[in-house]
Parts: sequence; C-alpha cells; structure tokens
Amino acid sequence: MSDKILIAGGTGLLGTRLSEMLIDSGYEVAHLSRTPDKYARYKTFKWDVPKGFIDENAIRYADYIINLAGTSVSGEKWSTARKKEILDSRTLTTNLLCRYLEKTPHHVKGFLASSAVGIYGNSGDKLMMEESTYGSDFLAEVCKQWEHASWQVHNLGIRTVIFRIGIVLSNKGGALPQIAKPIKMMAGAPLGSGKQYMSWIHIDDLCRLYIKAIEDRQMQGVYNAVSPNPTTNEELTRTLAKVMHKPMVFPNVPAFGLKLMLGEMSEIVLNSSRVSATKVLQTGFTFEYNNVQEAVESLYDKNS
Repeated sequence: MSDKILIAGGTGLLGTRLSEMLIDSGYEVAHLSRTPDKYARYKTFKWDVPKGFIDENAIRYADYIINLAGTSVSGEKWSTARKKEILDSRTLTTNLLCRYLEKTPHHVKGFLASSAVGIYGNSGDKLMMEESTYGSDFLAEVCKQWEHASWQVHNLGIRTVIFRIGIVLSNKGGALPQIAKPIKMMAGAPLGSGKQYMSWIHIDDLCRLYIKAIEDRQMQGVYNAVSPNPTTNEELTRTLAKVMHKPMVFPNVPAFGLKLMLGEMSEIVLNSSRVSATKVLQTGFTFEYNNVQEAVESLYDKNS
C-alpha cells in the first residue's frame, strides 16, 4: 500500500512538479481545489477557504498533508488589499487545515508546511541559521504568522516540518524567467548594487526535500530549504547571461528606480538573504544542484 499525499496548493509551480515527482516515487496524490474536477489529472477534493469548508473525505484520505497554498508575493504591487491577501492566503488556509485535523478522525502521519527565507528580513551578508533573529518587514511578519499557524498542527501531536524556502529556480515560473526575459533581449542587468545575496534552491531539489521529509521520521521542526551556496544577484544574472550566450551590456538597475517602480515589493529583489543549509545537510540530504551554474544549465539548455 502506497502512502497517500494530500496537497493544498497543488496546481502552483511547486505543487505541479512535486505531484509529478511523488507519483514517480510511487505515492498516490490528491489535491484540494475550490473547483474539484473528476477529469483532473489528480484526485481532487473540494475546499472553500472563505467559507471555512473542507471535504472531510480529504482529511480521511491522507497519510501526509503538504501545504503549499498562498498567493504569489510578486505579480502585482503591494496595496493594502494585496498585502491582506498575501497574509490571509497563507494563515487562513493553514488554520482551516488545522481545524479539520482537530475535528476529523484521520490517520495523518505528517504535516509538511511552507515558509520562506523572507522571515530573516534584510540580513546583509550575515549567514542566517534556523535560530537566527527574524526581520521586521512585511514578508518577515507574514512568515512569522504563517509558521505560527503551521506549528498548531504540531500541537495536535502530528509530526510537523516547516521549510523556509529560498528563491525557487525553475524555467516554468518564479524568479528565473523574469530575470531571463531582459537577458534574452540583450538588456540584462543586476538589480541595485547586485551584491545582495539570494538564497536559492533548484525546484527538483526542493521537491526531493519534501519527499525526504515524508520518509525521514526524524525530521521535525524548521529547516532552511536552500542550496548550500547562496549567490549574489549580480552572479545569478551573469551566470544566466553566460548560459544563454547573451552579453551583459547594461549598468545595474538603480535601487531607487526599482523602489519607484515596484514600491515596497522591491524588497523581494533588493533585500539580501544569505541563508545556511547546514541543518538540512545534517539530515543526510544531498543536493543534486549545489552551485548556481549547474542549476541554471539544467534549466536553460545551451542552445536556447
């Protein structure tokens, strides 16, 4: 009998890849969806977060629950309404899962939750460990509340793992295609000083990490989900240009220009985050992609 994995946020960038890799590893996968479809690729159960509803069969189905639900932090400017949506889409979904785990008879053996390295705020070139102090900007506050919500599941006696995820490298979405777009048009440039650190992880390594957290019963608590070698914004931009055989002709995009254009959201690209992978490495996990050049080469073929 293979374990059954229920994913909230299963149709996003990470959920899509993780579902494929779970199936390849012999697991059964189901998704929570606002609009369940019997023709969907995966079994889908209905949930409706604003109404506070989950089909109880979903909770009964699951051996493990993976929560990836949350509105994208990039995409549009952070208006007050957008900020509320970013926070609520993470905390309300987690609270709802927790409430149903409390009241529904189930056999859930583990709860895998998400957070982000944004919890450390703008930490310059200081190496941040899981015990390091938190930032106080908007994203740090979101992460704190998100983790607090996830930890309630641990209080129900369910093994809980929270991954603080770095920048996920994928060619299907997220940060990389955004950085690649201007490079393709010969207009690639580092952002701000370019010296700000970016803690990243290849999407396949991140999926393998979730699978390890299912299988390794020793894993519990918070882990930084980042590769062992953080890069700088400039290094990532240059590496991408090199792999895509494009020149870097433009000077850095000044920080004040980004702030004007993106408002508070410019924190995403201007904050420096140098985060340690030591705790994950101590679990025996091995990264397939340790440095940013290998990661970028795997995603952007030489001939593209």
